[in-house]
Formats: sequence, C-alpha cells, structure tokens
Amino acid sequence: MTDAPDYARPGELLFVPLGGAHEIGMNMSLFGCDGQWLMVDCGVSFADEMAPGVDLILPDPTFIAERRDRLCGILITHAHEDHIGAVAHLWRRLRKPIYCSPFASAMLRRKLVEAGIEREVPVNEFPIGGGVTIGPFRIDSIAVTHSIPEAQVIVVRTAQGTVLHATDWKLDPAPLVGPVTDEAALRRLGDQGVLAMTCDSTNVFVPGETGSELTVCDSLSALFGQFKNRIAVTCFSSNIARIQSIAQAAKANGRHVALIGRSMWTVTEAARDTGYLANTDIFVNEHEAGFLPRERALYIMTGSQGEARSALSRIANEDHPEVVLEPGDTVVFSSRVIPGNEKAIGKLQNLLARLGIEIVTDADHFVHVSGHPSRDDLARMYDLVRPRVLIPIHGETRHLHEHVRYAKSRGIAEALVVENGAMLRLAPGAPEIVGHVPVGKLAIDGTRLVPAEGEVLRMRRRMAFGGAAIATVVLDHKGRLAADPMVAVPGLVDGDAEGVEAIRLAVDAMIEAVEGLKRSQLNDDAAVSEAVRVAVRRSLRASIGKRPVTQVQIVRL
Repeated sequence: MTDAPDYARPGELLFVPLGGAHEIGMNMSLFGCDGQWLMVDCGVSFADEMAPGVDLILPDPTFIAERRDRLCGILITHAHEDHIGAVAHLWRRLRKPIYCSPFASAMLRRKLVEAGIEREVPVNEFPIGGGVTIGPFRIDSIAVTHSIPEAQVIVVRTAQGTVLHATDWKLDPAPLVGPVTDEAALRRLGDQGVLAMTCDSTNVFVPGETGSELTVCDSLSALFGQFKNRIAVTCFSSNIARIQSIAQAAKANGRHVALIGRSMWTVTEAARDTGYLANTDIFVNEHEAGFLPRERALYIMTGSQGEARSALSRIANEDHPEVVLEPGDTVVFSSRVIPGNEKAIGKLQNLLARLGIEIVTDADHFVHVSGHPSRDDLARMYDLVRPRVLIPIHGETRHLHEHVRYAKSRGIAEALVVENGAMLRLAPGAPEIVGHVPVGKLAIDGTRLVPAEGEVLRMRRRMAFGGAAIATVVLDHKGRLAADPMVAVPGLVDGDAEGVEAIRLAVDAMIEAVEGLKRSQLNDDAAVSEAVRVAVRRSLRASIGKRPVTQVQIVRL
C-alpha cells in the first residue's frame, strides 16, 4: 500500500519517478495534476549476475496500473531502450495511448509487431518542436541533440506551473543526424518561467563540454586508415549518428559496410523509413559480408556491452553462422561502458585477444563521444532555463547527489534528490516529499514477467551459487525403504572418486534419516521430505562444502 495520495488534489502538481532515479536505465516517471497522471517513458535496463538467465529488467508499474483510470497517456521522449523498451511488455497492464515522435513510433511499432499487439496499441505521433495535449497536460517538444534521432526535452505545462523534463540530451554543434539543440526555444521557455527541471545526471562528474559527433567521425576516419585487414566496430544499435559516422569514415577509406546483428538492421531500417541515413550507402548483409575482400570489409555489429547473445560475442566464441574474425583483424569498441557491464566486456575482449584480434577502445583512441551533458553543458542549460527547482534524474545515487551540489553551486537555490517511489509535490509552496508509493523491478524471464526479487529468481540465485540436489526415496506400504535412495547433484560433483564418495555419503545419510523416523512420521510425506532434505544438505556440506537447493521426491508403493 502507499502512504501517498492516489492523485494530485486540486491545485497540486506532483512528480513521482518509478524508475530511473538512483540508476541509469529503466526510466519511468509520473506527473500528477488535476486528478490525472501522465507517464513519461517506459524503459528497460540490463540484468546483472544477480538475475541469472535474465537479460532485461523493467520497472514495476503496479502503482499506476492499479489506478489506470487516472492515467491519461504514456509519453515517450525518444527511442532508446531505456526509455521505450518496456512498452510492449507492460502495455496490457496500462492500456493507454502512446505519444511519441515519428522515429520513436517507427521503432515502437516494430516492437509491438513482435509482441503481437500492434493492432491494440494506439500510437500518436507528434513532430519534434511540436506539441500535444494529454489530459490536463499541455506538452511542448524542444529539439535536443543526443545519440539517436529525434531526441527531445519535454515541456510539461499545467495550471500549477511548468516543468522541463530534460532527460538524455547534450549540446552538439555538429550532430550529423538531426538538428542542433534549440537553445532559442530553451531561452524563451526560461523567460516564460520554469517551476522545475528534471535533468540528466549521467555525466555530472565529467568536466568541460561533451563534444561533437563530427569529431568522432573525423577521428574514426583517421583510425581506419591505419588497418590493413577487416575492421569490426561495435556500438549501440540505436546510435544512428555513430552508425552514420562509421559509414562515412569507412567510405573515406574505401571500405564497404556490413551490418551484423538483427537489432542493427531493425534500427537502421526504421531510420531510413523516417528519412535518416538517406545519404548513406546501402549496407551489406551478414551473408554477403563473407564475400568482401578482407582489406575492404568493415562490419558494424552489436555486442559493445559484452551481451552473451550479441553478434560480437558469438564471433568471439567462434559460433557465428556467417561471420568470422581472424588474427590481424581489428575490433573497435565505439561506445561507453554501462556501469555493471565491466566484467562481461572484459571477458569478451579476452576472447577476442585469444583469437589474435587487435582491440581498440576509448582508452586507446578517440572513438566515442557521449550523448549526455557534461558539467559545462549542464551549466549552459541552467542559464537558459533558469528553473526554480532542479531534480536530478538519469543517474546513480552518487550522480544525483553530485548534481544537487553542482546545481546549487551554479545558483539554483532549490535542488533535491528524489528516489524511486518518492512523491514530490512541486506546487503549491516549496517542493516537498509528501509520501512514497510502492516500486520494484520486474524481470523478463523467457516469455514471462517475474518479480526481480521474487521467489523464482531468488531460488535461481541460490542454485547458481550453491547448486541443486534432487533426492528420491521409495517407500513400501508400511513406510519402509523399498530400495536404496538416489540423489542427483548436477553441477556439483564430477564422476571422479571424490564425487562418487560424496554421493555415497549422501545416500547413507538419507537411509539413516528415514530409518530414524517414528512410524507416524513415516506415513507423513512432509516429515519424510524434510528429514531427507536436511540429511542431504548436511552430508554435502560436510563432504564438498556446499549446501545446495534440495528437492525430495517420495514414491510410495
């Protein structure tokens, strides 16, 4: 249950992050006004080793799903996965119209087709720089530069005040794809008066300006000229500007570009459908890539974060059906490392090194520029918008606290950290946390959504660290052992002498446990099961130092 109001009372303006505060990714925010809620973004994040068998995590929308009669719409700021990736998974719990730009719409519709719900979901497009009214919220879009087409900051206008929702932006004078940030519109907005700004915190520790995509293009062109064999460049598939930079740099060096990975094709097809990449040559597919001369081949592929099923990971493990890399080839990692992915990326790079492949990262050469604002960019945004209140978003805890300190040092009097689930009243009066709503995380586990902290994944974590044992006991009609018990311990012991002995000791412990039960207990499956379970775990702990998750099967003749 919540200790906060279900909706904004008359005269109130509320802000509630359900995801994306104290973490990078999984963005989902609510604005409340006149009894209605507006959701902004519905994204995912990468899973880590604490969710074995899971690739993606998304915010739990239960609070707003239970109040969807008060939800008037879902607004998508741009087409990155951490802002759009959960829509197809959660829409049937929300069942509200989507509002987004044409490129985000093109990306979203492909996801809805994959999910089989494209006919159910109303998707409303509005242009960058345009506007739309959603319930009591008047939305205006302001173009900004980022690493994907049609990024925007969102002006949320209400009777109680105006909020600028400024997630994922930077000030790039030469973005290659799309217009530059509309600083004139931001200045006009500041002149009109801005109650609050929710603002990107990703690069708050980075001094100076973020830099331009054009400089990356020039740098890649010089870099590619140094290599004689195949070049593979891995980057985020959604980074259309980077894909265009790579393609231009490849063309300058007489190389043909092949796209490797389904998501690469999905994003670039959506870009071409909406007018982007129009001056970029047609890409070669995976099958055709093998026919390119080695010295003329350049591959753009997924896998920059070490994802296990990505194209680059499959190539590094030598099990890709179409593409190989050989000693003397080069892989360029043209992306940043998302916090938490360091181990996976390191493992992937070690596999590549073992194959004799040269590796280039941003530590070796200028191959990446961020899509997020550094400190000077943040200061420029403050000067343009002049918000009364600054609320840092899109960052881990340390980013948010540093952003508050920096904003105050730049003259913003009111800046505060708001955690996921906190209900912040922006108006009337001074900003104040007025309660907390339930929040959580869901995991995409196969075809299901399961609680990330629920029993399924909790048990899987236990099995991942402690292993599993399956014990079988056969009893006759009097409750006596009809045969020696059996125990299987997959992933715990080998078939060597030590393993055989561990299983023998476990079987002996099971026999002793059953024979030590009273007659009344022998007729009680629960009592037999618990006695056997405890015996197996104690025996394996003594013999191999593990206490596996243990299941007991009882067969009665």
